[in-house]
Amino acid sequence: MATASVAFKSREDHRKQMELEEARKAGLAPAEVDEDGKEINPHIPQYMSSAPWYLNAERPSLKHQRKWKSDPNYTKSWYDRGAKIFQADKYRKGACENCGAMTHSTKTCMERPRKLGSRWTGKSIAPDEKIETFELDYDGKRDRWNGYDAASYKHVIERYEARDEARKKYLKDQQLKKLEERNNQNEDGVSDDEDNEDVLKVDEAKVDESKQMDFAKVEKRVRTTGGGSTGTVRNLRIREDTAKYLLNLDVNSAHYDPKTRSMREDPVPDTDPNEKFYAGDNQNRVSGQALEFKQLNIHAWEAFDKGQDVHMQAAPSQAELLYRNFKINKEKLKSQTKDTIMEKYGNAATEEALPRELLLGQSEREVEYDRAGRIIKGQETSLPKSKYEEDVYINNHTSVWGSWWKDHQWGYKCCQQTVRNSYCTGAAGIEAAEAAADLMKANIARKEANEDMLAPAQEKNLAAWGSEVPEDLDLDEEKLVEALKKEDERWREEKDERKRKYNVKWNDDVTPEEMEAYRMKRVHHDDPMKDFLN
Repeated sequence: MATASVAFKSREDHRKQMELEEARKAGLAPAEVDEDGKEINPHIPQYMSSAPWYLNAERPSLKHQRKWKSDPNYTKSWYDRGAKIFQADKYRKGACENCGAMTHSTKTCMERPRKLGSRWTGKSIAPDEKIETFELDYDGKRDRWNGYDAASYKHVIERYEARDEARKKYLKDQQLKKLEERNNQNEDGVSDDEDNEDVLKVDEAKVDESKQMDFAKVEKRVRTTGGGSTGTVRNLRIREDTAKYLLNLDVNSAHYDPKTRSMREDPVPDTDPNEKFYAGDNQNRVSGQALEFKQLNIHAWEAFDKGQDVHMQAAPSQAELLYRNFKINKEKLKSQTKDTIMEKYGNAATEEALPRELLLGQSEREVEYDRAGRIIKGQETSLPKSKYEEDVYINNHTSVWGSWWKDHQWGYKCCQQTVRNSYCTGAAGIEAAEAAADLMKANIARKEANEDMLAPAQEKNLAAWGSEVPEDLDLDEEKLVEALKKEDERWREEKDERKRKYNVKWNDDVTPEEMEAYRMKRVHHDDPMKDFLN
């Protein structure tokens, strides 16, 4: 027996609860009811969310399995769009300066900005909008269709239905027109039976398509023995037509796959194409929109190979738009090339006769030439024009850039400046440039004179510091011996840090004897006997 899983404080409480349940079963105690006043079936486990079918219980009885904590403040209503509550006759303080409504400010006004707002004119005061606030629950905040009005989609459906009706009417009119023309052409020499057939065809064309054979009917199968809980079956062909696998019973003819119901090859290839009802599934791949889709794929591949960032599967709309623009540009280029050729050479297929002057190469215009072939009279010489702007002066210049040349630099002739897009300084700029050039020349000459005066002192220093010692160098032998001893001490200090003294006195003055001692003691890395010197 299934009972409620309730926690008791003591064994006495548990015993009393068991006695109460036994009394209820025997009919000696009143039955337990839920919050709605309905009797609770004791055979239903209290932890079950739905009762089994064999217990014949109407609903579960546990409060925690239902929304017993629903907040009465939550609502499922939505904003009343476009609703107005009050319309004033004159402007009110604190209202929108543009339209006069109190429910929004001038900055957030959605009305067209007026030349003079309602604050100054006091006319055309807009009504106040209806402001509402709702407290939505968890699901209401996340419901993407909350507040959606299904009637707003009605105009879209009506537009498509009107288009379909117009299309059906147009096709019906075309069919009637063709049949009537055929009847008029075959009035003479046609038997009565054929006339009756044409009349029947006209009558059938006048019948509404919905009353004809239902080719687009959708039938649903629910829990059928064939398998599948739901499915759709379309009557896509007339049942009187021969099935495609019965068109050619030869075992060596086109293969039919019963699983996919496909026959790719043509079952009767020798039959007249005008009399064929079915030419194989491959026929659909090389005709109609399938061929256009194939060309679209090829164009996307070629465009990607040439560097275009296009992918048919990743961005099909972009690929289709690119292919459409490609076809439009191709047609434009083709027509432009054709027009250019026809304009240059003419069109022999036109019925218009060529003018006599163009046909015979003659005109009434008189031109006089001299012996050199120059035109003297009759036709003015036209100056050739370039694609660039001519005679356009900028920055107060009176000449164009490139009208002056000096020292391998282009410039402006009016101010002789070689900096492009500079402001013109005129004659004053030319004088200042000449003065600056003269001053530079004077400075260069002064510098060269100073260098000539310092040349002997530099030669004397080269004797002491140069890499090669001149032959006429005069050295003191005693100072040279002393310098060699100092060089040996410095060399030993560099090899052993312990011999270096604490108080080191350094002198930057180098005598010619010390320099000669350094040259004699230094190590020549290119000398093959350098390892045997010390």
